[in-house]
Amino acid sequence: MEHYALIKHLHVTAATLSLAFFLLRAWWSVREVPLLQRRWVKSAPHLIDTALLGLGVTLMVLLSAWPHQQPWLAAKLIALLCYIGLGTLAIKRGRTPAVRGVAALAALATFAYMLGAAVTHSPLSWLA
Repeated sequence: MEHYALIKHLHVTAATLSLAFFLLRAWWSVREVPLLQRRWVKSAPHLIDTALLGLGVTLMVLLSAWPHQQPWLAAKLIALLCYIGLGTLAIKRGRTPAVRGVAALAALATFAYMLGAAVTHSPLSWLA
């Protein structure tokens, strides 16, 4: 537990970077900006999100917080799957800019839900 604060801080930093880079790529996708096709733009999210997930699992193990015992964590992980699906639709699978824009807004709402679940430790998120 001696490194808990550092790991939590890195997890929050990775989540912030992930969200910021998602918003930038979603904007580029809706605007059909060619930068979206650059190699670093395609690679960076995988590095950031791998760090984010690895740090989250590390926190889960350090705290012995398991999804089947902590409803907020189970809800957050289910929301993560929805966020990934919506993010894929927002950045590369949406057929039109309008579809990509709506998917990006839905992904943003899902991220806000996950943040609320993490802060309140409740599956009700910000409504708790």
